[in-house]
Amino acid sequence: MNSQLALKTDKLTKTYITGKIEVTALKDADLSVKKGGFIGITGESGSGKSTLMNLLGGLDTPTSGTIEAEGKIISRMNKEELALYRRYSVGMIFQSFNLIPSFTAQENVSLPLLFAGVPKAERKARAAEALENVGLSHRQRHRPSELSGGEQQRVAIARALVNQPKILLADEPTGNLDSKISHDIAELLGNLNQSRGLTVVMVSHEEPLLKEFAQGIIRLRDGMITAREMI
Repeated sequence: MNSQLALKTDKLTKTYITGKIEVTALKDADLSVKKGGFIGITGESGSGKSTLMNLLGGLDTPTSGTIEAEGKIISRMNKEELALYRRYSVGMIFQSFNLIPSFTAQENVSLPLLFAGVPKAERKARAAEALENVGLSHRQRHRPSELSGGEQQRVAIARALVNQPKILLADEPTGNLDSKISHDIAELLGNLNQSRGLTVVMVSHEEPLLKEFAQGIIRLRDGMITAREMI
């Protein structure tokens, strides 16, 4: 893979089989994302956006084709290797915040560090730093029910970044938020991209957000990439 690329796919295809029914959710998708780039992905519901993100994030495996991330061919990894890839190389955020209700913001953010075997004092310090980076240093001890939707999504972003991945995949991160908070979240991702050189791939139905913060937009339809637009 080109050393300037963070992500590259070649003829990436995913087919699901249920009984006698075969559905191709993604077909022959060729994608290249430069290191430190910000790419938006858009398309109608059922166009294959989430399938593509799950494959890039190592949550699913392709039927055929290859995926390379930071020079590693993740489409050939076994379960243990994929688990390490998800833990250290890529961060993911979703439309649902997936926070543990009984945990504080700091405890939610530090959870990936616990799984990584990081000592308690370091977990606390790194979680605090991650929350500060998303503007929530004053909300560390609050639980999800005490936070707004935008704040909960910021906690989810901090959690995705606490292991310092080089790639952030955001699957409809503003889908449950109003227009102002959606803009704030997209702006935060844009700032992280610019200030930290973080590679960002963001799925959204909101093209104005993508056009404001992304450097390019990829359009999907019926599981196929139909258009590419540089901004």
